[in-house]
Amino acid sequence: MLSEKEAQLFFSNYDERVCKLAFHLRKMLLANLPGITEQIDLPAKMMAYCYGQKYRDMICAVFPSKKGLKLSFNRGVEIPDPDKMLEGKGKIIRYVVIHTKEQIQSSQLKKILSVALNVYREMLKEKI
Repeated sequence: MLSEKEAQLFFSNYDERVCKLAFHLRKMLLANLPGITEQIDLPAKMMAYCYGQKYRDMICAVFPSKKGLKLSFNRGVEIPDPDKMLEGKGKIIRYVVIHTKEQIQSSQLKKILSVALNVYREMLKEKI
């Protein structure tokens, strides 16, 4: 896990609203992904949440920008989305645009995160 100072330094490049939302999102991710590793990718301008060093080990990533905040899910196309929260048209990735602290705390977002973790676990079983 990154130190609070490292995370703060990364998010400090964005406006106060985005920075505050990012810290709420980070707290929720750390609470719901036991033993997860945070990694900052400066060229990609993202903070990744992984269980290993390879791209396939990434569960999700936080993408702050001037316009706002996105939570991207690796293998997001495999995540059921009855609440229609996931966006994107790529072959692998889907994301949720984060607007509010309440959205971060919502059961719907936590459910998507839980399913993303299960998708990762299933992928590991298939590799054995």
